[in-house]
Amino acid sequence: MDKFEIVIPCIFGLEALIAKELKWMGYDTHKVEDGRVTFLGTFEDVAKANLNLRCGERVLIKIGEFTATSFEELFEKTKALDWSRWLSKNSAFPVKGFCLKSTLASMRDCQAIIKKAVVSSLSEKYGIEWFEEDGVSYQIQFSVMKDLVTLMIDTSGDGLHKRGYRRISNAAPLKETIAAAMVMLSFWKYEYPLCDPFCGSGTLPIEAAMFKRNIAPGLMRTFACEGFDQSDPVMWSRLREEAESKRRDTPLTILASDIDPATIEIAKENARIAGLSDVIKPQVADATKFTSDIRYGSIICNPPYGERLSDAKECQKLYQNIGKAFEKLPDWSYYILTSDENFENNFGRKADKRRKIYNGMIKCNIFQYYGARPPKNS
Repeated sequence: MDKFEIVIPCIFGLEALIAKELKWMGYDTHKVEDGRVTFLGTFEDVAKANLNLRCGERVLIKIGEFTATSFEELFEKTKALDWSRWLSKNSAFPVKGFCLKSTLASMRDCQAIIKKAVVSSLSEKYGIEWFEEDGVSYQIQFSVMKDLVTLMIDTSGDGLHKRGYRRISNAAPLKETIAAAMVMLSFWKYEYPLCDPFCGSGTLPIEAAMFKRNIAPGLMRTFACEGFDQSDPVMWSRLREEAESKRRDTPLTILASDIDPATIEIAKENARIAGLSDVIKPQVADATKFTSDIRYGSIICNPPYGERLSDAKECQKLYQNIGKAFEKLPDWSYYILTSDENFENNFGRKADKRRKIYNGMIKCNIFQYYGARPPKNS
């Protein structure tokens, strides 16, 4: 099959990381835009992306893109696309999407028009008028942004953040893709300890261990495209074996703790499911009392912030207290995710760098504090 455009939607702020991931996988980035990265590939590359990407939200196949300012134009240009390349006579093809800052502002109307246009296109191709849609489901996704219509097929099914190890979680879990991004953005070296003193359900420590041990994030789950007519079970088996062969038994020191005993039990179970109980042993501890005699470690954490605490003053006090605790670790680096724009004042130190990111709908920053560099021979 010829190459086509593969789109990786992502959380705003993570585009450069996904481009880096694709480069590691051997792909050249075709296009980088706000909230998405595109590269050219085949169906096998779709499978590889689903299995291996840590920071992407989904893997989508782009069917077409065009400008439309009327429903007639939307219908005709959608119909003109080669839908039969992917959809058979009995394929199911539900449609969903969104409209933003466009002449065609009604999501439901666009949804209905696109569905009708795809049916019309397939009717002409296959010579039938009615489609049972009792076969494999190909979820069609559309976006209409500033009158630019993009039509895609979702190959992931559940979002890529659903790795398969987090069967249960605490009340405000950190998304796996954000946790992976924080680890990738850090300068943590595996020879030195990593600590998450607000570990919650254990997402960040687990993602850190998976990254350093080169464990593909998609190995514990399946994807919608495994059922596509274009899919090959032998190919999937080969790709999973290749991913498994790249695992490393890297020795790691990862300290995971939280003040809530119930949450720690959840973290222990998730680490067990992920197969990382040998390196992640969550314990009950107070983050404001954290200390270590080891040098050059890293703290990567997502402490509670305003939206999750009823009393903002309590949040400010927490930041002040962890600031006092962390300043006793001058050789350590800290990477702290919070939505509090006044965090640096409360923490007691200006960040060396801050990176904007969105945790759901909440605008946040990763405040980065760089400690002393470890010896080069380490």
